[in-house]
Amino acid sequence: MTGGRRNSGGSGSWMSIVVIMLLLVLAPVGYFFGSGMYTSIDVNDLSTSIGKQDVDWRAKLAFQHIRSLFSKRVIDVIKASTDDLGPLSLDSFRKNNLSASWKFTEQDHVINSTSSPAEITEGTRKWTPTGKLEKILDGHSQSVDTPEKLARRKLRDKRRENRAADLVKNDNNVIIKLENAAIERSKSVDSAVLGKYSIWRKENDNENIDTTIRLVRDQMIMARVYMSIATMKNKTQLAHELQSQLKESQRALGDATADADLNHSVAEKIKAMGQLLSKAKEQLYDCKLVTGKLRAMLQSADERVRSLKKQSMFLSQIAAKTIPNGIHCLSMRLTIDYYLLPLEKRVFPRRENLENPDLYHYALFSDNVLAASVVVNSTIKNAKEPEKHVFHLVSDKLNFGAMNMWFLLNPPGKATIHVENVDEFKWLNSSYCPVLRQLESAAMKEYYFKSDHQTTGSSNLKYRNPKYLSMLNHLRFYLPQVYPKLNKILFLDDDIVVQKDLTGLWKVDLNGKVNGAVETCGESFHRFDKYLNFSNPHIARNFDPNACGWAYGMNMFDLDVWKKKDITGIYHKWQNMNEDRVLWKLGTLPPGLMTFYGLTHPLDKSWHVLGLGYNPSIDKRDIEKAAVIHYNGNMKPWLELAMTKYRSYWVKYIKFDHPYVRGCKLGE
Repeated sequence: MTGGRRNSGGSGSWMSIVVIMLLLVLAPVGYFFGSGMYTSIDVNDLSTSIGKQDVDWRAKLAFQHIRSLFSKRVIDVIKASTDDLGPLSLDSFRKNNLSASWKFTEQDHVINSTSSPAEITEGTRKWTPTGKLEKILDGHSQSVDTPEKLARRKLRDKRRENRAADLVKNDNNVIIKLENAAIERSKSVDSAVLGKYSIWRKENDNENIDTTIRLVRDQMIMARVYMSIATMKNKTQLAHELQSQLKESQRALGDATADADLNHSVAEKIKAMGQLLSKAKEQLYDCKLVTGKLRAMLQSADERVRSLKKQSMFLSQIAAKTIPNGIHCLSMRLTIDYYLLPLEKRVFPRRENLENPDLYHYALFSDNVLAASVVVNSTIKNAKEPEKHVFHLVSDKLNFGAMNMWFLLNPPGKATIHVENVDEFKWLNSSYCPVLRQLESAAMKEYYFKSDHQTTGSSNLKYRNPKYLSMLNHLRFYLPQVYPKLNKILFLDDDIVVQKDLTGLWKVDLNGKVNGAVETCGESFHRFDKYLNFSNPHIARNFDPNACGWAYGMNMFDLDVWKKKDITGIYHKWQNMNEDRVLWKLGTLPPGLMTFYGLTHPLDKSWHVLGLGYNPSIDKRDIEKAAVIHYNGNMKPWLELAMTKYRSYWVKYIKFDHPYVRGCKLGE
């Protein structure tokens, strides 16, 4: 009995122990799994950071402690703050928080701040262990989108949009400033020379101007290309159609230079030509052939342009050499009437003033009666004391009578005037004057008068102007010989207009120099290397190729210093060395630059504004404030090719109501 009870008691005790042990083991496990699901939902970011399904009991215990430390609201706040700051960067975490001994795995799945939304989505799919957990996470993220979080997100997006708009606005402002600066810089670029292209010209303001005319011309070009290819490939029918349509387009275009001048039927012609060109393109188009034809047409057009340009230059030189019929008529009528006058009536008054050094003396050498009258009239009308001005005119024997007769009929008020004949200067002969001896040489006569003479370029045409044959053009180098009793004289060309009183020039201190002139080296082609042959050793040794040039047309000469420096002797020296034209071409400016080298005093530019005979873009303000304006160039104001915008400054000093002027129809 005793033994049986012991066995029963031991067996019961053992079973009790087993039951207790099972309860002790299963109860925590069941409790943990029940609370683990809740924790995996509440602390979503913490569970996903571990990234494993089979979490060991130490991790579960850690999660349990964290859950006990923080409430669900705190965890939500932490998650919202993380969303605001963006995704966690593994690189920054590694640099700032971990030591170098840590080892990282599965870095391919790290999502950085530069990843696109598609890459983030794809990476999330690869990293998430199960689709079920992804759904749980999505559901949780939706549950924490509080109104405060949405408001912060909207505010953040708005700030980003504002910053982007500010950046775009700043970029636009910068672009506008750059464009305005470019336009201002372009205004300082000299595009005055005829034939130069400027993108700022008015006709280029609108790119869409006269688009119809340009379309018709483009179609005609392509029609010629395809017609040539069709002829080459024996497509006679197509070539005939293209030729017919080309004639129709030419008739529709006519002489129109603007869309407004086009006929209403031009739209139909454009449509018909477009259809025919499409047909030709389908049958004939070959990139190599079309390119070759267009290149050939371009070369042909370029050759025609060069030929026309040379012809235009030649004709302009011819026009510049001629005298209009009206001026020739005026000169002939005045000459006839002068020689009909008795000798006692051919004398000018106030001859005693001609050698008075205390008066203002002008030298004017011209064979153009009308031009000389404008110079004298404009000077007197703008003079403060006309009675103190003395004009010394020299003409050739052909125009000597006309020049005298004009000023006898139209005396310059109280001013003094005297006219001389250059052919009566007996001292001016070939034995004394080198240029006269050279002009009489056989080589010079051949250069000027042989009809089949070949020039090396069209630019040489201007040096064959007959004015270089006249001693009137070279007389400026002999002023002390012509006027031995004077100490200062103002030299004027006959293509100038005086707009202000010039007596201030006599007060200018020339600082011991001979010539007072306005410099013209604002542009490169007005420096010495443009006029002189610096390949010649005599030129290279004595002159600076970059020395500044100056202008004839209005020059104050100190005749006393002239005589001391023997300026005429210097001129003779260089003229003798240039007998074969190896130092410079013909003309008076190159020898003038050499003769007065180092002896020229620069005057203020407002005294003398040049270029009205070739430059269409002179500032009107510069013209109006200038004391003298100069029509240097081929477009003289008395010629038909004169620039209309500048002609008014000259014609206002012509007496169009004068009987001689009316009789020769100079006002028409």
